[in-house]
This record gives sequence, structure tokens and C-alpha cells, in this order.
Amino acid sequence: MSSLSDGAGDSLEASLRPGETLALVALGANLGDRLASLRGAVEAIGRLDGVRVLFQSSVFDTAPVGPPDQPRYLNAALALASALDARALLHELLAIEAALGRSRGETRWTARTIDLDLVLFGECVLQDGDLEIPHPRFRERAFVLLPLAEIAGSVRDPVTGERVESLLRACPGRSDAVRVGPLDAAFSH
Repeated sequence: MSSLSDGAGDSLEASLRPGETLALVALGANLGDRLASLRGAVEAIGRLDGVRVLFQSSVFDTAPVGPPDQPRYLNAALALASALDARALLHELLAIEAALGRSRGETRWTARTIDLDLVLFGECVLQDGDLEIPHPRFRERAFVLLPLAEIAGSVRDPVTGERVESLLRACPGRSDAVRVGPLDAAFSH
């Protein structure tokens, strides 16, 4: 079986304990106190049984995808060590979204208080109802790839074999993204 990462990404895999899987999660918020929502999500994820936060990216201010009348997003990413399986981790992420005020409706790409997407889960390739890994549109989204590349640039997409950093270089839409600071430290925006 091929490795998910090479080079610097080996430190991610080296951080895993037996029974854990590397999971990459994208975070976004464009309603309310966006930074507080991101930080609240990280804190809640860090309290999950069977999940450890290994790395967190910087926060990026990005344009919304979808209806043009939305506020800009703050986006970030986490590298997790998960003893939970992919479905259980997704369930926990959705519960955190709900606890932080996210209401999932029929309409896609609307403004939201928090969005947590399970982007990659080890070498898993799966489509089962509401669980699709890798996330089906992550390769086309600079707002996901930018923070992921910062913490897991050498991790490989199990479908294409491409590294996250290579996917980012090939992705349009990076020009308006602005790094606004670390996720774990205060900054004004």
C-alpha cells in the first residue's frame, strides 16, 4: 500500500498511534464572529474522545462560492489523528456544527456560522450516502487547499496520487485569499 505522504508529510504519519488514521478537516465560517466559530470548532474537536488535533493551519479570508451576496469566509484546516472510523468522525463533526448554530438546509453554498468538511481520511476512498471521501470538490477549491497545503502539503490524494501542494498550484481562485493570522492566536479583522 502506498504512503499518503512523502517528505515533510511523514511527520504527520509519524504522529499517529496504533489504531489512528490521519484525517484532514476543512473549516469555514462567514456569519457572526467567524474567528470565534472556527476556534470553537477546534476546541470541540479537540475534546472528542478518540481524536487528537495534530496541526492547525493559519486562517485565510476568502471569497464565497455560490450566491454573490454572501459575506467573505474565514477558512482554516486541521490535521487530526482519529481512532474513530470515518462515519463516526463525520457524525461528530456534524454534531459540532449543529451545536455552533449551523442549520443544514436544502440549498448549497449558503452563508453559515460554521462548516466542517472531512476532506481526507487516510487512504480511504468511499462513497456511501452522505459520506464521500475524499471530499468530492476539494481539488477545485483553493479555500480548502490553501490551509491544507500549509499543514499537510505533501499528503497525497488517494484518488489522483497528487500531493495537496500540487493540487493547490493547479487550482484557480487563490488570488483574493488573504492569510490573516494564526488560528490559535488573537488577531483583529
